[in-house]
Amino acid sequence: MAKALPYTDGDLVAVPLREGCGYAVGLITAHDRRGGVIGYFFNQRFEEPPSIEVAGAFGIADVVRVMRFGDLGLIKGGWSVLGKHPEWARCEWPIPVFGRREPTGRAFKVIYSSDDLRGPEREEVITDDECDLLPRDALSGSGAVERVLTHLLGHDVGS
Repeated sequence: MAKALPYTDGDLVAVPLREGCGYAVGLITAHDRRGGVIGYFFNQRFEEPPSIEVAGAFGIADVVRVMRFGDLGLIKGGWSVLGKHPEWARCEWPIPVFGRREPTGRAFKVIYSSDDLRGPEREEVITDDECDLLPRDALSGSGAVERVLTHLLGHDVGS
């Protein structure tokens, strides 16, 4: 029997920012039970992990980044689960379409299935302009997510 994960879809999580810069909040919107997770991350930084009431007030308009990432930060306990979003509804937080560019310059729309978030279900050629409007397709480790959010929320850090 598979070990229960410490998180599930609809959970709000506190992500520690680098250099003691506080915490970001994310919403787990999909996971595949194999370590692949999609999260929507919000545009506010906190000195301490916020309460579920504060974090649960975030909506889609507050999203600063959508990312595909591994769950090591959640499994090892560096990221804390705050609880289920009080108004969680899967239909309001879909698995987004991501954008990817090849070194040749061709651009693709990348579509994932909730069954396996580690690799795409399919890809379709799109224009550069369309690709620019989509979240970047990349699988990040928890440390990379922390660095990106630290930068986005107002504090530059080194690699």
